[in-house]
Amino acid sequence: MPTALFAWRRTPPPFLIGGAEVTQQLLAEELAAAGWRIIYLGSHQAPWDQSPQVIQMRTYLDANDTEYEETEEDLHYRWNGVDGIAVPQQRITTALRSLLSQVRPDVVFTSQEGAADIAARARPTALVAGILHSVSRTGLGVLDGRPHHGLAVSEFVLRRAPRTDDIRLSVLYPPFTPPKSEPHRRQRTRAVLMVNPIPAKGAELLHQLIRHMPEQRFTLVEGWWNTAEEFADYPNVTWVPRVYDMSPLYRTHPLLLVPSMVEDAFPRVIIEAALHGTPSIGTGRGGIPEAIGNAGIVLPAEAGAEGWAEAIRTADHDTLGAQARQRATAFTRPRLPDLERLGI
Repeated sequence: MPTALFAWRRTPPPFLIGGAEVTQQLLAEELAAAGWRIIYLGSHQAPWDQSPQVIQMRTYLDANDTEYEETEEDLHYRWNGVDGIAVPQQRITTALRSLLSQVRPDVVFTSQEGAADIAARARPTALVAGILHSVSRTGLGVLDGRPHHGLAVSEFVLRRAPRTDDIRLSVLYPPFTPPKSEPHRRQRTRAVLMVNPIPAKGAELLHQLIRHMPEQRFTLVEGWWNTAEEFADYPNVTWVPRVYDMSPLYRTHPLLLVPSMVEDAFPRVIIEAALHGTPSIGTGRGGIPEAIGNAGIVLPAEAGAEGWAEAIRTADHDTLGAQARQRATAFTRPRLPDLERLGI
């Protein structure tokens, strides 16, 4: 059977932090379901500050009745058909070298922090695909390692990726799973939803909007870090601690707000919400307009609280929601045919 190795310096699945983790986990699981042998090498220490995560990983695996084996400082387990390996940051290179020589994978997927080194080491013995999750230095850095393929998660990222003769650049949209059907349809609240209310994602504009619309309820969901105290004094705000299953929130809110101040590549939350019939109002930056398409509202980057308030008040939730669901369904198709078409 063909073998794929996912190798990076973040945690292997199912220990999620953001969109890059979800995208790669779903891609790995799709390949496993298609009969591939999948090995996922990562670290139980965060690449940005070396903070340990092995205790949380053990706790999560125990809570989900998943067996694991510890050898010295390594953690081995199996999750949804994927063989996960988590090692200290200083052992990533050694573990990679061992897997390349012993397993001899047909293709290596890598991305994010330190991916250029991983791509360069894997290139002589395997086909290498670097996934471009953003237009930041971290997101595009894998191209410095000369992978055979650069897989951009949106047309926006593809346009911003530097060209070289030896790297084939293509768009591979992130995989999404269809939502589970509910026997009873839930009533939607009048509150609007926002995920990850931090400065880069538009927290300052959000503060202005909350004050500008005291009659409007807002549901805010913790993202990369906890900013609950910053919104604690607003009577029209409900704070939700970080959750991994957003489905109940998507199903019960009429609108998702995406007021990012940065050039997001292709926000997963827009498609995930749309699959539940929840359209988005987003800033015209980066890949946000590409993700929303014609099934939501895109506001100019310079739009202020008054413009956002008007969009919220006048949005036709039902019509936009139906259009968003129909459009988002196309993103749930398998990605394996796309990989085959690209020669992977």
